[in-house]
Amino acid sequence: MIRLKEVNFLGCLSHPNLVKLFGYCYEGTELLLVYEFMQKGSLKNHLFGRGSIVQPLAWDIRLKILIGAARGLKFLHASEKQVIYRDFKTSNILLDGSYNAKLSSFGLAKMGPASQSHITTRVMGTYGYAAPEYVSTGHLYVKSDVYGFGIVMVEMLTGIRALDTGRPVAQQNLSDWVKPYLADLRKLKNIMDPRLEGRYPSKEAGQMAQLALTCLEFEPKPAHP
Repeated sequence: MIRLKEVNFLGCLSHPNLVKLFGYCYEGTELLLVYEFMQKGSLKNHLFGRGSIVQPLAWDIRLKILIGAARGLKFLHASEKQVIYRDFKTSNILLDGSYNAKLSSFGLAKMGPASQSHITTRVMGTYGYAAPEYVSTGHLYVKSDVYGFGIVMVEMLTGIRALDTGRPVAQQNLSDWVKPYLADLRKLKNIMDPRLEGRYPSKEAGQMAQLALTCLEFEPKPAHP
């Protein structure tokens, strides 16, 4: 069912920042999908992978990836189908040989008017990236994707996973723990990804932190014009 939904979405949507679906076939009862080859794999591997084959992402590459992912998300929200992605996270952001970001995995995406709420009886997505108002009420909005984007921005800044039960209890949920650091630019440097080795413009990092904080604001009710 999920794979069939991907075929339906990617069969009618095309954008430089969405992964291309070349075809599909059935192997017995299993539906197999054929995507374009993404040489650099997922953003998740680059941020959190370990070993000599994993190279730390430079600051300008991180910005390039975020901008590409944002363009893909904007296209989905503004498309005629008005798609809510519903599973924006680092493992679903794939990278080609030039680190161009492309969104993948549309099995949880939902079509419908972006200005309206979708009430779901079963909350879908990934804990840690899913917007808290969606998790608590089942009301789904375009801004639910914006929250996920904010989490990915914070992961890019810090190199810390959205959710990690191996961390101290107060730090397990990245969103809850990191907000005071995002709000205070003097504290921000204390949580920046050490693999950047300080090679980033402080002003840009501060601007990204402020944008991420805006994306993570808790506002259960939709904004009205």
